Amino acid sequence: MGKGDKKSKKGKIWRSSFGKTRLRKKKRLKAQIQRAKLRVKE
Repeated sequence: MGKGDKKSKKGKIWRSSFGKTRLRKKKRLKAQIQRAKLRVKE
């Protein structure tokens, strides 16, 4: 797993792309808020 790997975080950083392993800041914040809400309900 390195720079050339499309699915690794390091590869995403090298290619300046985003995806499941390297989320954009907006998506990351939304995901954290949703997880927090789920924890509160349980």
